[in-house]
Amino acid sequence: MAEKILVSWSSGKDSALAVHSLRQNKELEIVALLTTITRDYDRISMHGVKRSLLEKQVASIGIPLKVITISKDCSNEEWEEKIEEVLSRYKILGVTSMAFGDIFLEDLKKYREANLAKIGIKAIFPLWKQKSYILAKKFIDLKFKAIITCVDSRKLDGKFCGREYDAAFIAELPKAVDPCGENGEFHTFVYAGPIFKEEIPFIKGEIVLRDNQFYFCDLVG
Repeated sequence: MAEKILVSWSSGKDSALAVHSLRQNKELEIVALLTTITRDYDRISMHGVKRSLLEKQVASIGIPLKVITISKDCSNEEWEEKIEEVLSRYKILGVTSMAFGDIFLEDLKKYREANLAKIGIKAIFPLWKQKSYILAKKFIDLKFKAIITCVDSRKLDGKFCGREYDAAFIAELPKAVDPCGENGEFHTFVYAGPIFKEEIPFIKGEIVLRDNQFYFCDLVG
């Protein structure tokens, strides 16, 4: 019998690569994709993608979606309470692990592991310690398609917001910027690729600056 797992789903490329990798293992069954939505905006936290596009995206993947709703000023305590409540329910249904698309941030990995351990659920990291530039190339070679939805202007020029995540984008990144945006430099929305039954249609809307730091590209679909 396959092990039942959950996947932390941001709508971005690392989540997509994690799902693609996990689906190659027939001993694992992805029960649901867990996504955090900021209640005040009805958008995916940090990525800024509307819930409506998220729902179309997940429907094309063919895995059930579980949304965790938080306030815009959510504290760590609020988040931990919500995730514990949700995961405890899934544990009763036989879920034993939760997967994340993290690549190399040790502190974040330890934080996730410690929180899940309280519930008795294991954290797994299918992309862990793989080279970012290799993962970026793999993403493109697999024919995934993604668009940059958020840029942290303190780490990357806002002109990169709204661009396609492709070889040209990666080639133009400053050397200090991780090709996968692992340090929070940018976030993406994946709209096509091998895990999708069909491409997610959308048009690019306006690009706005929030909190004098984050550029967001609105996607309408």
